[in-house]
Amino acid sequence: MDGQRSGVGWERIPGQQLPLFLDGGAPALPEPVENGVPAAAAAAAAPTSRYRISVAYGLFVVGCYILLEGYLGQTVGKMATGIKVVSEATGATPGIAAAAVRTVLRLVGGLFSDLVAFICVLASGKRQRLGDMAAHTLVVRAW
Repeated sequence: MDGQRSGVGWERIPGQQLPLFLDGGAPALPEPVENGVPAAAAAAAAPTSRYRISVAYGLFVVGCYILLEGYLGQTVGKMATGIKVVSEATGATPGIAAAAVRTVLRLVGGLFSDLVAFICVLASGKRQRLGDMAAHTLVVRAW
């Protein structure tokens, strides 16, 4: 796969954003009321439980990215858009370590609304973002 352009550019954007759309971020549920007290007031009394739920949800999402990309080479969004992640050297699924590197750098790049990742994809010869360069992976068409 050396020197070969993946040809995947604009297709990456829905593949990254679709899982967030499907997850819905945090689902909007009806606000419960206990003993006439709205949940917002009850939440102020127990901020640690909301914090724990947020941390658990974040770890679940990060874990899903790592496991799905590491073992299958595809997240749900990549499956829907027909792209996958492969090792630059072998063309096989990248493995857990490479998927973890990609995911950590996805979080860092996400701090700037994916603008850094988008510029890297457009500017690099193999259409890689920073996470791909660090993990030695490529995003290619799955079919």
